[in-house]
This record gives sequence, structure tokens and C-alpha cells, in this order.
Amino acid sequence: MRNSSGPAPTTVTEYLAAVPEPARSTLRKVRATIRANVPRGATECISYGIPMFKHNGMLMGFAAFAKHCSLFPGAAPIAALEKELKSFRTSKGTIQFPVDQPFPAALLKKLLRMRIAENKDLAKKKTAKKSKMKRKGPDGM
Repeated sequence: MRNSSGPAPTTVTEYLAAVPEPARSTLRKVRATIRANVPRGATECISYGIPMFKHNGMLMGFAAFAKHCSLFPGAAPIAALEKELKSFRTSKGTIQFPVDQPFPAALLKKLLRMRIAENKDLAKKKTAKKSKMKRKGPDGM
């Protein structure tokens, strides 16, 4: 949630400072849970105007809106945990939750573990593909 009269935030701290209560406190708890559970070397950034965590690609984002907060874990974890997420409004890659109720930490950790595994698998596949290309040479032979 951004104040349209000011500049766009460039850090997660700036983003959260612009979010009104109670959403700010809610998102601070979400951020703390994510920070405590991401792999060493993961980074925070602002991407598409919202806070994101990156490790071997984008892991998860979060944001505040006028009437809800959202998590952006990607489509695969949402589909895999469909039953556990039934009390939340979801779409292909988004989970909405109330501004005044932090997202359940145990469920957030599950989503995060799934994203970490998904990104790790993608990174391995990219490395294997690059290795194969080097062995074949630039002309494919």
C-alpha cells in the first residue's frame, strides 16, 4: 500500500513505514517469520512495488491493500496446500488474509519450504542445462 503522493519505496523498511496500522504490524510479523526461515544468502528487495524475498529466484512476496494483506508464494504451493488454505481467499499465485490477523506462522513456513525446494530444483536444472551446453560446445556438437 503506497501513498501515491510520495516516492515509491526502495526498501522493505520504507514500504512498511508507509503502511497504516494494523496492516503494518501484521506484515512485520509475516516478514519476521519469513526472515527466520529463509536460507542463508536470501535477500529482500522491492519488486513490482512490493516486498519480496529472493533465493535462487523469487521466493515470496507480501503486501498490504485497503481491505486485506496478501502473500505471493506462487501457484504450486497454493495448489499443493489447497485444503489448508480453504479459509483464505486465493487465486493462482496469491493468498489474501485480514489486515489485523497475521498469517498463521506454521502455514507460512510450509509455503516457504515448498518455494525454497521449488527454487532449488529449478536452480539445479539450470546448472545441469548449462553444464550440458558447455560439454556440447556452442554449436551443439
